[in-house]
Amino acid sequence: MRKLPSTISEQEFLEGLKKVKRPKLKLAFMLGFYQAMRVSEIVNLKQENVDMDRGFIHILQAKGKKDRDVPIMKPVKYGLRYLPIGLGVRSLEKWVKVYWPNIHFHSLRHSGATFYLNVKSLDIRYIQELLGHASLETTQIYTHVSPKNLKDKFGEIW
Repeated sequence: MRKLPSTISEQEFLEGLKKVKRPKLKLAFMLGFYQAMRVSEIVNLKQENVDMDRGFIHILQAKGKKDRDVPIMKPVKYGLRYLPIGLGVRSLEKWVKVYWPNIHFHSLRHSGATFYLNVKSLDIRYIQELLGHASLETTQIYTHVSPKNLKDKFGEIW
């Protein structure tokens, strides 16, 4: 059985993000967390893939050679003017360790998905679409239900 990547909370993410001085690097991390994008999708993202009028990012040739449109999240909107990132996959994987030593870049994607599930209470089907998963089972692996949220949700119905 594969070990799941560690996740961080939005607060932990923002604490690390405050230390990032380079706008393109900051944007890359925000795309990883808030857009839940893969590192390969981030390094390939270009200005022409952003449709500010419609409010979507068009991700081309993602995993499985599938294209998808994802809504632009408010925290990311301002930073999109810094595209393209101009950094490679290996570089971003090294940089994430500087600001969050206990996670990998891919953990930002897991953390973002978990944030949308637990904090924003987004339906898992929407998270599936955001992540570009064909199978809901894959999305369930990505999202971590916190024990507190589980208790709170069941507390609400009783």
